[in-house]
Amino acid sequence: MKIVMLERNSVGPDIDVSCYMQLGEVTYYKNTVTIEEVAERVKDADVIIANKSPMNEASLKDAKNVKLICELATGFDNCDLAYCKSRGIKVANVVDYSTGMVAQHTFTLALALVQKLAHYDHYVKSGAYSAQDRFSNFDVPFQELEGKTWGIVGMGNIGRRVAKLATAFGCKVIFHSITGKSAVTDYPQVDKETLLAESDFLSLHCPLSDLSRDFIDADALKKMKNTAVLINVARGPVVNNTDLYHALVNGEIMAAGLDVLEHEPLRETNPLSKLKDSNQIIITPHLAWGSVEARTRCVEEVYKNIRSFMDGVDRNVVNP
Repeated sequence: MKIVMLERNSVGPDIDVSCYMQLGEVTYYKNTVTIEEVAERVKDADVIIANKSPMNEASLKDAKNVKLICELATGFDNCDLAYCKSRGIKVANVVDYSTGMVAQHTFTLALALVQKLAHYDHYVKSGAYSAQDRFSNFDVPFQELEGKTWGIVGMGNIGRRVAKLATAFGCKVIFHSITGKSAVTDYPQVDKETLLAESDFLSLHCPLSDLSRDFIDADALKKMKNTAVLINVARGPVVNNTDLYHALVNGEIMAAGLDVLEHEPLRETNPLSKLKDSNQIIITPHLAWGSVEARTRCVEEVYKNIRSFMDGVDRNVVNP
């Protein structure tokens, strides 16, 4: 069994991936970006471990032995499932390995923004606090979560975990299903107009699809409260970055916390790169999923997917 890991560093060099060597002959590449690189590196592979590398006809047509592609993630939008199925190539992803961490990061962003932590941290470290003659300072107003409405887009594992945490903070939770097929009944399901109009906090946890691309655009942002906080820990293109920039500059919403962007890493051509006020926007480098524990689980789950495949059992296969 020849296994090729195309993006070894996507889980971080601190995480041990030697377990795959128990399954066969493994070739590791730190990163693989282009179709040409993929095609050359997988041409003799039986199993491919990938994350963002393009998995399609152009990159796989000469890889005659490939039987399994293991996504080192939950998302599989880098993979042409129809083409893989036509070739008899199974695609397996990793499920629920980072739910707790992504939910945690959602609230890390929301709390930092609503409580103006960047401002008050700087206030103390600048010496301004030491120079004042009173014990406290709250020159920039901040708010509580309790009593607010928390809107959610995407009520999967992560969305449901966020809903539980929001409830624990005393928020009213509402959600919107982009596909309209959600079976969740624990929280009120609302249409997009209601979601935008009523949410004090709006967090995005949906997969990227034609339905979700640009879900938050200029029109949507204009319908939100000017005190609203937007959190995107889903996929970058769910939010139109240029439209968000104008909404923040024009005060259409109060703040945004982003762990994902339309193009990653952040490009200088992205207007959001111009915004430097961390009370208005916080951008983290696609790390919401990446605790040590979550990355370790991700590696282990891929190992289990390959092991099961070798035993003739489909595990987490997304194109049966």
